[in-house]
Amino acid sequence: MSHIHIPDGVLPFWLWGSGWLLALMLVWVAARLSERSDVRRKVPLLGVVSALMLVAMSTEVVPIAYHINLTVIAGALLGPVLSVIAAFIVQVVLAMLGHGGVTVIGLNTLIVGGEMIVGWALFRGHVRILGKRHVRPADAIATVLALALSTSALVGIVWLGGSAATGRETGSLDPDTLRFENPFSEGAVSIGLFSGGEEHHPEADEGDAHADNLNVKRFATVVYTLGPLGWLLEAFVTASVLGYVARVRPVLVFEGALTDTRHSIPGDETGGR
Repeated sequence: MSHIHIPDGVLPFWLWGSGWLLALMLVWVAARLSERSDVRRKVPLLGVVSALMLVAMSTEVVPIAYHINLTVIAGALLGPVLSVIAAFIVQVVLAMLGHGGVTVIGLNTLIVGGEMIVGWALFRGHVRILGKRHVRPADAIATVLALALSTSALVGIVWLGGSAATGRETGSLDPDTLRFENPFSEGAVSIGLFSGGEEHHPEADEGDAHADNLNVKRFATVVYTLGPLGWLLEAFVTASVLGYVARVRPVLVFEGALTDTRHSIPGDETGGR
């Protein structure tokens, strides 16, 4: 939901340039911090989680034009340091596949990386409050809050970028009436790994005033109408996955990817107590 599908040449230089600068600074800091741990043992996990995020962000739930992120899952498994690196890797690959321009890689890294870090922090906080026996509710709450914050950041960037940055898919939602029509006419799920997840419909070019752009207010209305549906869907997915991982490999969920597990308590790696 929070991934920016804006092509090159739309956002002003000061905006996307600042995004690139901040993103590179965060990646550099994360790389330096990761050197303090035996990160080489965690490279396979980083690769697997990044690949899962890449596939998820290329999959659109058509009726609500929502892209699953898996960012809170990734944040909980990787921790804040590796989350920044994973976010940058995923955004570079997505840009190469046509999901947004190269210029917005920095902004996308900041939004998605921030979503992962906030999700990780909220998840840890809720686990401490609710206890390790209530992993699924903690996951769900953290996911909804993290996605709400990142979506607000997305709306803020679009507001800064102007009306030219408001073009987006709205699925079966009519942005003029905010009503859903024919939700499954194009299928329930669309995979656009090599096409940017978007299809061109010539008939939409004729007399469709909102085909390319919405005003910023209408864009925010559409986003906050579709967003909560996607947040709940992703909260369910996140709670299910992390609940399972917490049962079979709790050290990954409760300690983090950079934790030294060589001296872990026997049984911890297999879910024993």
